[in-house]
Amino acid sequence: MVIATGFFDGVHLGHRRVISALVEAARSRGEESMVVTFWPHPRMVLQKDARTLRLLSSPSEKRERLEALGVNRVEVVDFTKEFSSLSAEEYLREYVIGKFGGRTVLLGYDNRIGGDGRSPEEIARIAEGLGLEVLRAPVVSSGQGCAVSSSKIRAALGNGDVEGAEAMLGYRYPLLGVVVAGKRLGRALGFPTANMELYEPLKLVPANGAYLVRVRTVGRDLYGMCNIGVRPTVGQGNARTIETNIFSFDEDIYGLDLRIEFISKIRDEIRFSGLESLKERLVLDREECLARLNALNYAKKGGNV
Repeated sequence: MVIATGFFDGVHLGHRRVISALVEAARSRGEESMVVTFWPHPRMVLQKDARTLRLLSSPSEKRERLEALGVNRVEVVDFTKEFSSLSAEEYLREYVIGKFGGRTVLLGYDNRIGGDGRSPEEIARIAEGLGLEVLRAPVVSSGQGCAVSSSKIRAALGNGDVEGAEAMLGYRYPLLGVVVAGKRLGRALGFPTANMELYEPLKLVPANGAYLVRVRTVGRDLYGMCNIGVRPTVGQGNARTIETNIFSFDEDIYGLDLRIEFISKIRDEIRFSGLESLKERLVLDREECLARLNALNYAKKGGNV
């Protein structure tokens, strides 16, 4: 068994280089590949920014992406305070070798294992001392030359930079939830919206604002504009909502799945002087979204965007 271990939040380009090396190494040895990951996130158990930490992928999304990359087995270990106290040597001996039958371990460039603060180089030496073959994955950089990391992707999304996040993830950042009833204000303005309640409440939601999105619902791929925010035009103290106006679509989808993927940010959230001003801006937002879609279609020569 060839094993890689880590949280792999988002399964971004850096992770995918590790997974590619893992799968290739396992196949060349005639063995299975395994990813050992954890739930919940260690920072939530150890209470390091636990109240503000939001994640790029739910456990099911993570498993789906790892298996799509060719991983044979995905094992999820309960991350507890007791588990966090294991040293790197104890983890490798008791879990990687003892529980999962690992013979080869693949380490990312910043892979941290165990609660004793060992560096990746020290972990590699410990693993070799236990009889494990050690493989190392290279650093993967973004277009700006900096190493890709989950924390940098979270920061980009927190600033509304969904295109920057996509460049590091290797795919458009998605949200998945169920359509719930809203106040129907959008319908009154001529822009009916599907209000989303997330299936995973710990999933990170991009910064407030209006976005061009790709939409998946009732088995169809569509496009729309999504507004994230507190609707300041209609009062104060409103709860934050995720509302999507789906283009050329007017079906009742309450209670059904909705998946949105962020393509680009149109603008920040704005408090308008009244509903008429809001409606006028929504018309402009839709025109901007359609113009961007046309540009994307032209760039792709008619292919899917």
